Amino acid sequence: MHTALGIAGLAGIVALWWLAVFALARHNPLAAQFSPQSAIATLPSLVTDDRLFLHIGTSLRRIAVGLAWAMLVGVPLGFLIGRIRTLEIALTPALQFLRMVSPLSWMPIAVMSLGVGDDAVYFLLAFAAVWPLVMSTATGVAQIDRRWVQLGESLAATRAEMLWHVYVPGIAVHVLTGVRLAIGILWIVLVPAEMLGVSSGLGYLILDTRDRLAYSELMAVVLVIGALGFLLDYAARLAYRRFGAGNA
Repeated sequence: MHTALGIAGLAGIVALWWLAVFALARHNPLAAQFSPQSAIATLPSLVTDDRLFLHIGTSLRRIAVGLAWAMLVGVPLGFLIGRIRTLEIALTPALQFLRMVSPLSWMPIAVMSLGVGDDAVYFLLAFAAVWPLVMSTATGVAQIDRRWVQLGESLAATRAEMLWHVYVPGIAVHVLTGVRLAIGILWIVLVPAEMLGVSSGLGYLILDTRDRLAYSELMAVVLVIGALGFLLDYAARLAYRRFGAGNA
């Protein structure tokens, strides 16, 4: 039942898209290139002529690297903030300030510091994804049942044993929640970040199709971006159900 409703919702969106383009095309013939049938018809040429899978692979690699850096920074920082009250008080105002700054605001600084290319893109993606990981991890640490901590301490557990047997299982659900939120933010930031002079990726492909006035191809790329984003979020939800449920 849920699947049928979901498909019906998607069909409704496509129908509204077609109706909007149909109405606009009566006054502007160029608008017909933005129709769903034109976008779907150009997908084969995107695969063969524009090497769509190469661009997809490049974008997914950048997502993976950005998420990895965000986790390397965000999870330990969130753990420390959740554990040390003084550190939480000292860092929360600064972190909240930085969190509210759009990652795209750092684009000029990233290019000046790291140059045009992958390094600047990685920085922007990691900066965008680190905040939900910090917040989720800190919340997870703060919500760990103190009885488990006291039990571990009463059994003279080492710091490593406390970390792996008490804290890691206790914050796993929260970290997975942060990862899912981070993936959503990463996918949104990816496209404009890939307009920083790189020569591959879905963001680059958007610019390329726009410059060539290939609007049907542009809409096809938009469809691909939406479909991939949906699949990434679905994979994150499956990971949450698989690993999070076991640690809840």
